Amino acid sequence: MKHQRNNKIRVATAVVAALMAALLAACGASSKPSYRQITADEAARMMQEETDFVLLDVRTQEEYASGHIPGAICIPNETIGSEEIPELPDKDQLILVYCRSGNRSKQASQKLAEQDYTNVVEFGGINGWTGNLEK
Repeated sequence: MKHQRNNKIRVATAVVAALMAALLAACGASSKPSYRQITADEAARMMQEETDFVLLDVRTQEEYASGHIPGAICIPNETIGSEEIPELPDKDQLILVYCRSGNRSKQASQKLAEQDYTNVVEFGGINGWTGNLEK
């Protein structure tokens, strides 16, 4: 009787271990690089609280020149590919990304994550920005 109980415990332990291993393998295999999404208000708060970040405008140079968030640098989404980006040398630095409406910033954020940038935060478009703009 005791021998049967020990066998059941061993089998149950083996099943649990196999399930956990499969789960961990599935998580690792299916996870693709990602970025965080926040609101423009949350981004404004981060800009006041953080000191070491890059504010990235991924609109065209013409859109950027017509008005952008103070301190932002412009790297158009269309120019972000698989090659290194000289303006963004630190892959662990906080990068706050925006565009006009939120579509290009999501695309650019995903591309940055796929290039191993680890702290990419997308906050939509300048259309939702209530702070100051500069030209």
